[in-house]
Amino acid sequence: MTDASPPDPLAAFSDRLAALAAEAAGRVVAVHGRDGRARSGLLWAEGLVVTAEEALEHDDDLTLTLPDGEVVPASLAGRDPGTDVALLKAATGAFAPLPAAPPAALRTGHVALVVGRGEFGPAAAFGLAALVGGPWRSMRGGRVDRRIQLGLRLDPMAEGGAVLDHAGRLVGMAVPGPRRRTLAIPAETIARAVEQLRTRGRVARGYLGLAMQPVQLAEARGLIVVGVDPRSPAGQAGVLLGDVLVAWDGAPLGSVREMLARLDPDSVGTTVTLELIRAGQPHRVQVRIGERAAA
Repeated sequence: MTDASPPDPLAAFSDRLAALAAEAAGRVVAVHGRDGRARSGLLWAEGLVVTAEEALEHDDDLTLTLPDGEVVPASLAGRDPGTDVALLKAATGAFAPLPAAPPAALRTGHVALVVGRGEFGPAAAFGLAALVGGPWRSMRGGRVDRRIQLGLRLDPMAEGGAVLDHAGRLVGMAVPGPRRRTLAIPAETIARAVEQLRTRGRVARGYLGLAMQPVQLAEARGLIVVGVDPRSPAGQAGVLLGDVLVAWDGAPLGSVREMLARLDPDSVGTTVTLELIRAGQPHRVQVRIGERAAA
């Protein structure tokens, strides 16, 4: 009588990944636009699909391939370039959403799985969570709750697909980052954007009404005002052409990007103190931040 062969850990690991991919594939759709290329989308709630905003070159002629192979038309409910989240409406039917992973559950070095859907069906890739950090600002000024960088190459068709942890829980949405990195937009960031897109069709952004350029002064860096809308919050507060903004509520301003990062959804309706240099003399103005009009 011979002993049974010991279990193969690599086979068990492989089977586990395949099972997680199959489960997630039932919540991932293919998004087709006018250009004919397929990207992925995530079934978020009945009738709602989340996908990567940057992947949508056009807002019209959208269709979805659902997990069962049915092709249905879709319409854009709203898009937020700041967080790279777009929300689509479509007849998805009822489904059970993927459970969300607790934010603290994913750590650097954990295994992460990306599941998307393309022309030939579901696709998957896995790697490590190469970096898991705190909140950050996108280049378009969006507030993202966690910096999640994945150690894997993202196939273009998987952009907008689901990122899972080892337990098959939803971490976020896969998107391409700078320098060919793969990032995950966290599920909590998506949820915040979806709520505004669902109810308002867009995510509110703060508005001052200024055009600015960086400038180096003898004592500090700042932003010189090269344009002012006189009807804007800044114009009404008395900001003038040639003023140099050097601080926002006491925090130094050294770049336009820093200013845009402060004009996030939470800034709308708040009052801030802008410190500036006018004709060589320090000056302060208080501005109540408005809401940027829809494009």
